[in-house]
Amino acid sequence: MHKFTLALMIWLGLCLQAQADVFVRVTYLEERVQRPPTLSNLDDPPLDTGRAGAELALAENLTTGKFLKHRYTLDSVVTDIGGDFLGAARAALESGARLLVVNATADGLLALADLPEAQDAILFNASAPDMALRDTDCRANVLHTLPSRGMLTDALAQFLVMRRLQDAALISGDHPQDHAYADALRHSLTKFGIRLRGEKTWAFNADMRRNAAQEVPLFTQDFSDHDVLLIADELGDFGRYIAYNTWLPRPVAGSEGLTPAAWSPVVEQWGAEQLQNRFMDHSGRAMGPVDYAAWAAVRAIGEAATRTNSDDPATLRSYMLSDSFSLAAFKGRKLSFRSWNGQLRQPIPLVQPRALVAQAPLDGFLHRVNELDTLGLDRPESRCTAFQEN
Repeated sequence: MHKFTLALMIWLGLCLQAQADVFVRVTYLEERVQRPPTLSNLDDPPLDTGRAGAELALAENLTTGKFLKHRYTLDSVVTDIGGDFLGAARAALESGARLLVVNATADGLLALADLPEAQDAILFNASAPDMALRDTDCRANVLHTLPSRGMLTDALAQFLVMRRLQDAALISGDHPQDHAYADALRHSLTKFGIRLRGEKTWAFNADMRRNAAQEVPLFTQDFSDHDVLLIADELGDFGRYIAYNTWLPRPVAGSEGLTPAAWSPVVEQWGAEQLQNRFMDHSGRAMGPVDYAAWAAVRAIGEAATRTNSDDPATLRSYMLSDSFSLAAFKGRKLSFRSWNGQLRQPIPLVQPRALVAQAPLDGFLHRVNELDTLGLDRPESRCTAFQEN
């Protein structure tokens, strides 16, 4: 009995020593870019967008990690506008960074993913919604915690079907992001059987803060009859001036009005108010979509490290892409990664500025495996080949 007790104590000591060796180093990497000029300066993003979410998640990981003797750190690398983003990324990788939360453009993310030094790293995309990153331009070392544009517009299309808003008109801005959002809207309308009755491109240079009441009715006058007016204005340039100024009185949705979002300050259910309050206490502001995506990335790392008792990127990636992984993330359902393209499955809140209206997937939109896969690229649609081994 004495020998058994001694052996048990030695075994427990070895386990604790093994746990203490788990050191999870996370790097937050940001590429700051110049935003195009817009009509209003009301919505400049905070300088800590993304980083604040990662910092909050680090604090939560540390709370869990102290019981397991797991250590976590978060390094922050931010390049100024016009700075050498790839050079900073290469330096971080050469210093040992292997778990990176990336707030960068799609081009910057792809260039980073293709660096030889990044091939054994995991890059968490927290800011680029581009569909190609989850499709033809996917990379095996990139996981996406930010929803794709297609996930957002599919959520909106489900709501339109539910409310029998079958005929839509579309106004798109002229920036590349606006074109991409409009493309995603068109795809979702077709996918869910909604008719697009007309579309126009907004290319005015006039100050709509003074002229919206005169210009918008004329601009929308020749649209065929429609149930809902969709706006594709990712930069927040002109869309705010459309509602209540249209020729026909119609609801506005898309990037304005009823908006699908990864996260919003108006989400309060499923314990989300606790997350909102913690984020407000930490950063002094409301949590946005990129903050949430960065938070989810660091929390996913923490969850995988806890379950595998490992800090090895290959081990963490394998677990995160397995059916065993799930993340409790204040959206009413457990989140998981799609094994075919690395996208984090997640419900999409549909919000107006002061309230949550609905959350997709909506009742009645079924899937043979996971209803969350009714949003965005499902496995049969995906042209991603980098994940075929999973």
